[in-house]
Amino acid sequence: MRNSTIDKQLGFLKWFLRWSNKKGYHQNIAYDSFKPRLKNPAKPIIFLTRGEQDKLREYKIPASKAYLERVRDVFFFCCFTGLRYSDAYNLRRSDIKDNQIEITTVKTVDHLRIELNKHSKAILDKYKDIPFKDDKALPVISNQKMNDYLKELCELAGIDTPVHLTYYRGMQRIDEVRPKYELIGSHAGRRTFICNAIMLGIPANVIMKWTGHSDYKAMKPYIDVADDTKANAMSKFNLL
Repeated sequence: MRNSTIDKQLGFLKWFLRWSNKKGYHQNIAYDSFKPRLKNPAKPIIFLTRGEQDKLREYKIPASKAYLERVRDVFFFCCFTGLRYSDAYNLRRSDIKDNQIEITTVKTVDHLRIELNKHSKAILDKYKDIPFKDDKALPVISNQKMNDYLKELCELAGIDTPVHLTYYRGMQRIDEVRPKYELIGSHAGRRTFICNAIMLGIPANVIMKWTGHSDYKAMKPYIDVADDTKANAMSKFNLL
């Protein structure tokens, strides 16, 4: 297994052992001092740049693949609201009032108010007269299908920037280069919202109110990515 997977499984195991210790099922706490040094480089944050968003928006979906249009709409809705897939899936028309979304998130049970912008509002307006089960606001399919179709859509649209991945299995370092479309999933919509909001100069504390992030630490990886992107963008002036 990858070191990142081992690290996650060890976390689950330690949680269970702590729980069972508190319940009195055992008294052995040797696990608490077991902290292997696993090389575990940070994963790259996969998001769409504004140029890639334009490319995806302008791509003309062929009639034989009309099912991809709804997938693109739902993905862009996440890109312009910061919603997770689970919250987009559960979004009902009654959650939309006074030009904003009011929801209690599925994952963290945060109560959020997210103002609509022209992009998110246009997507809601597109489906406002189409009846969906449980009065849902959007045509959201299963997460697995959504991820499969997003990869297909992004490949067709040419979202194929090479992405360098580095990970470890034990002490073995493995380097891969994969096209971006292979790494795109529904959560990339939320990441795209955060990264683009930072690059637009919106303060982190405002973004956190939209996304429900509780501390600055969770936002830092996005800020670092946005800073790198801004630096690369500035270097283009050297070509003039």
